[in-house]
Amino acid sequence: MITLEMIQAAEKNLKGITRNTPLIQSAFINDEADIYIKCENLQVTGAFKLRGAYTKISSLSPEERKRGIVAASSGNHAQGVSLAARMLGIPATICMPDGAPISKVEGTKQNGAKVVQVPGVYDDAYEKAMQLVAEQGCTFIHPFNDERIITGQATLGLEIMEKLPDAEVVFVPIGGGGIASGVATAVKLINPDCKVYGVEPVGANCMQESLRLGKIEKLKEVHTMADGTAVKQPGNFTFEACRKYLDGIVTVTEEELATAMLLLLEKHKLVAEGAGALSVAAAMFPKVDLRGKKTVCIISGGNADVTTLSRIINKALQHTGRLVTLSVSMEDKPGQLMAMLEVVASAGGNVFSVNHDRMVGGVDVGVCVVDIVVETRDAAHRDELVGALKQKGFSLRVHS
Repeated sequence: MITLEMIQAAEKNLKGITRNTPLIQSAFINDEADIYIKCENLQVTGAFKLRGAYTKISSLSPEERKRGIVAASSGNHAQGVSLAARMLGIPATICMPDGAPISKVEGTKQNGAKVVQVPGVYDDAYEKAMQLVAEQGCTFIHPFNDERIITGQATLGLEIMEKLPDAEVVFVPIGGGGIASGVATAVKLINPDCKVYGVEPVGANCMQESLRLGKIEKLKEVHTMADGTAVKQPGNFTFEACRKYLDGIVTVTEEELATAMLLLLEKHKLVAEGAGALSVAAAMFPKVDLRGKKTVCIISGGNADVTTLSRIINKALQHTGRLVTLSVSMEDKPGQLMAMLEVVASAGGNVFSVNHDRMVGGVDVGVCVVDIVVETRDAAHRDELVGALKQKGFSLRVHS
């Protein structure tokens, strides 16, 4: 069982290794609550994982260090383990899913670790890591299901309580449950009245399903842009800690997640990866009653792949009505395209792209379809623009 003394000892051990990351107030996430964001995206390696990794690896015996370590990770744990191993002079091999963001793979290699990429998701990389452990006799550094790992992650909860002891709600992301277990344990040991909620994507809610059924449940598959939470099954340590200390688990959609990432980027100039923005999405689209409550959202990481981030931003712009794609049918005669564009301009829309297609199937001869992407202010402005086009007699379809 993890005690407050163990967490405090881990915090002392991490001094000079990890950062005590900022806790900043936000006026943009939810105007009915007093929201604070814990910026673990500004942590060394860009995520919280170094806390647990260093706590675990620094506890190894000289013989264990000599044999080396192996880990499985979709990215952030890989970087935390590889950096901790480099600091302590220990050889490390990291098994990563082949779909892991390039930036995380390269960051792990730059820390001096050997990277083995495995087809599939985290669970497949885990199986490969277990094979290497059996063959080489090295120590496996679990990303979440280890008491020392959880104790290291719990130092994050300790920092929150030190800076905001009267917090009433804490939202914490859940993948396998390491950060949620640690934060919930620390918060509840210090302030039992503070509510702690885990947040999962709807397409990767293994902890929610496990707690609902009262036993560890393995999902058949996971689908989420939050690759750091693409875990099919929680661990037994994390399951028990979450069952004991969490006040509940909520889920957010991919659209809500993308919108939260965009808000953090625009309003706070903070880059959050998918898993990192889960807690912000839970407060932004309030999954529990937050009215008047002092609420902390943990941004667990900011290692977003640039190309992926670009697609996510476009998704968020569409979800909030700021980028709309229309297929407009019109007579194939001079002046029609100009007339349509004049309506868009008059309504205040900014044309992003236009594709004029005479050969599209399913339409009459003499009719063409123009696919147009337009920037708008918000959902209301988008609806106003669509209404103006329809009023002028244009037949169109709005793409979601």
